Amino acid sequence: MAGHSKWANIKHRKGAQDKKRAKQFTRAIKEISVAVKDGGGPDPEANPALRNAISNAKGVNMPKDTIERAIKKASGAEADNYELVTFEGYGPNGIAFFIECTTDNTNRTVASVRSIFSKNGGSLGTNGSLEFLFDRKGVFSIDRDSITSNMEEFELELIEGGATTIDKEENTVYVYTDFTDFGTMNAKLEELNIEPKNAELQRIPLNTVELPVEDAKKILDLVEKFEEDDDVQNVYHNLQLSDELLEAMQED
Repeated sequence: MAGHSKWANIKHRKGAQDKKRAKQFTRAIKEISVAVKDGGGPDPEANPALRNAISNAKGVNMPKDTIERAIKKASGAEADNYELVTFEGYGPNGIAFFIECTTDNTNRTVASVRSIFSKNGGSLGTNGSLEFLFDRKGVFSIDRDSITSNMEEFELELIEGGATTIDKEENTVYVYTDFTDFGTMNAKLEELNIEPKNAELQRIPLNTVELPVEDAKKILDLVEKFEEDDDVQNVYHNLQLSDELLEAMQED
């Protein structure tokens, strides 16, 4: 799991900060829109999915008025009609990819994802063909400064809330739960008055593949190309992020 949390820290390693911020805002607005439409309306008190989307929007420093406008638009007659779609495929050297998108035009998104695969030595597969390579987990990123209790006591509370793995890094604690315990952990953190920096269901690779550094860099460049697409929300893969690769990336 520790390798995964490293990946979470570096997946946006390139690009201008303003471009990165705009992309994060676009993703957050789409998440809010889907939560309002499919999760139970514009009231966060009655809509857990919307509460989670608002928390994630705050995690990327989206202004309060922007969040409120997104909720208002999503609940109005002219709301964008987004739907969630997923794609599976292989990149170079047999690296598996699972891609989650939020789109108002499925045909456009399919064409774009297929094009990115084919132009970069990969291929789009059929849905369900690679899902078995990933385990869907709840992943919570918590700022250490927000934890007021003793860490050992806090960990016991997290385990009670369904935590299966807890990774402690310098400034952030990463908490992992089974898919079915995602809501339970959200409720536990609310009970503890802890607002996570980010909380989402992620697809964690069951096994990873290590490649030579130069080949691995090409995979990460492909990840970035997918993430630059406006319809793409999340990109998962089973490339092993070795210490050697992480060091090489820091040098770039």
